[in-house]
Amino acid sequence: MRLLVIEDEPDLAEAVGSYLRAAGHAVDLALTAADAEAALAATGYDLAVLDLQLPDGEGLAILRQLRERGVQTPMLITTARDRITERIAGLEAGADDYLVKPYDLDEMQARILAIHRRSAASPEIERRFGRLLLLPERRQALLDGQPVHLTLREWALLERLSRRSDITVSRAQMEDALYGFGDEVESNAIEAHISRLRAKLGREAIVTERGFGYRMGQV
Repeated sequence: MRLLVIEDEPDLAEAVGSYLRAAGHAVDLALTAADAEAALAATGYDLAVLDLQLPDGEGLAILRQLRERGVQTPMLITTARDRITERIAGLEAGADDYLVKPYDLDEMQARILAIHRRSAASPEIERRFGRLLLLPERRQALLDGQPVHLTLREWALLERLSRRSDITVSRAQMEDALYGFGDEVESNAIEAHISRLRAKLGREAIVTERGFGYRMGQV
């Protein structure tokens, strides 16, 4: 998933970003409300983690403004405020879930995945492409019933392609799914990932639509 972490404490933002990247996500960081609004306007995120105390704005007000403008990016609020009334206020403002500081990063990851499942237009327990079976909740690929070892980025790319097998995904869209702002992306990075996936799953697993991008095939 492509995630935006909005957190004004640089050390905490970096720690959360590093953890989520290690979990296989593409992560951007925003330390201010202005940075967050610019990032949300420029990029389609699967989810944003929003701290309520920002140096240039109050998180709930920012969230309300985003929802009023039609920004539907799922939001996980993080805050040191733990009163029930404040949690209710966050949910009423348009948050999808609420996490009280200090929090466990494993719990954050679990909540992010749960929000993503709930927000999916048509959540799927499994996705089948002939002999290839994908289990998104487990991040697992089975070929003829046998597990296939995939790197985090190989899985992220396969997950992005398999969301809608009838749609061609452009190279730029795949880069967005795999890399955050500031990440160095080699010119042939996507092609290299596709090549390795085909070596593991079979050439028919991913179809090239010349001039447009790639889509899932049937193994």
